[in-house]
Parts: sequence; C-alpha cells; structure tokens
Amino acid sequence: MEDKIIPQHVGIIMDGNGRWAKKRGLPRNMGHKQGAAVFKKTISWCRELGVKCATFYAFSTENWKRPAEEVEGIMNLLRQYIKDIREAARENVRIIIIGDISRFAEDIQADLEEIQNDSCANDGFIVSIALNYGGRAELVKAMRELGELIAAGALVPDDITEELIDKRLYTSEMPPLDLVIRPSGEQRLSNFLIWQAAYAEFVFMDVLWPDFTKKDLEYALEQFASRNRRYGGI
Repeated sequence: MEDKIIPQHVGIIMDGNGRWAKKRGLPRNMGHKQGAAVFKKTISWCRELGVKCATFYAFSTENWKRPAEEVEGIMNLLRQYIKDIREAARENVRIIIIGDISRFAEDIQADLEEIQNDSCANDGFIVSIALNYGGRAELVKAMRELGELIAAGALVPDDITEELIDKRLYTSEMPPLDLVIRPSGEQRLSNFLIWQAAYAEFVFMDVLWPDFTKKDLEYALEQFASRNRRYGGI
C-alpha cells in the first residue's frame, strides 16, 4: 500500500451480524459475538495498512428499539470486549468513545471513561467507538452548547462557523473523515457521522460484517486511492 494514497480516518459501519447468524441458524447474539471478533482484527489491519484513525459504529441511538434480550446480550458482550479495548490501549492506541454513554450501566460507563482517560496521551493510532451514537443527536448537542453561549452573551449568531461546530463534535480531536465503509449490502449512512461525511468517500460491500476480512479492507482502500477528490473544485 506504500505507493497509494491512504485515508487517515476510516469510518466503518459494522452491519450484518444478525443476518450472518440467521443464515447459519444461530441466535442473533452469536452474530454480534463474531462481529466483535472481526472488530478486534480490523484494528490491527488498519494499523498495518497505514490508517491513522478508525471509527467503528457499534451501537446507535436507534438500536435501543431492538428486542430487550438482544440489547442485553450486546451489553454483556461489550463488557467482555472492554478487556480487548483496554489491551489495545496498552499498545499506544488512543481510545475515544463517541456518543452518549450515560444510558449504559454504571460499570460500563466507568470502564469506558477510565480507558479513555488512561489512553489520552497515546499517539500511535486512534480507535473511536460509536456507542449510543447518532449523527443528528451529535449535531443537536453541538447546537445546544452554542445556544448556551449565545444565551450567556459569550457568542453572537454571526460568530458561528463550521470550525466552531467542528470543535463541539465528538470527533474534534480526530483527523477529518476520509472514507466510510459499509458491509452488508446496505447503501446508506444510517445516521453515522453525517456532518463529518460531507466530503468522505463511500465504499459499500455485499459481505456481512462477521465475514469481513483484511482483503475486504484492502479493496476498500484501493477504491479510495482510485477516487479523484476535488472538494467541489475542478
């Protein structure tokens, strides 16, 4: 990959766990378990291929609508894989959680906050995990913060710029989003990084997330390298 343009920041929508399990006659949570294992491998693949930051869409604000048993299984799985996240942090990886984690159980919140704090000085790679995340909710949060400044007299509406909004997003300390990868055959963002994706490239793939491989990631990076990114210019 040395001769190719490598995206600094890749966003990955981890989709297809339930369908993967259904195809095999397994409970949906088995698909989530296999998907979590692929998540762990993908961190290593991204680092090997020269990516600097990867954001993984793990649990959206809409996922609470799923059956309670499935949500509970995902939460228990998250507890198990917090150990893997902590292990990654020990390898000079910075962990950033994006989304409102206040709805999670207190033990999960405490562990995630501890991992973020302990890894904040790591500069080898950034792993961003979207948990209880929604792009619209993120923008509402930013607008409310700016509204509070206006109400306090510390800001006037004419002072609001794209840069000012950027600083109030969860991704403010990450490189700009270059590429969004969505396995599973779906071709939509599903409320993922909708502000950040304004000029990102998209690669949609038919493979289900639990079957995602390093070759699939390499293919997506090759697609990115072949694109002519003009940002509205010529």
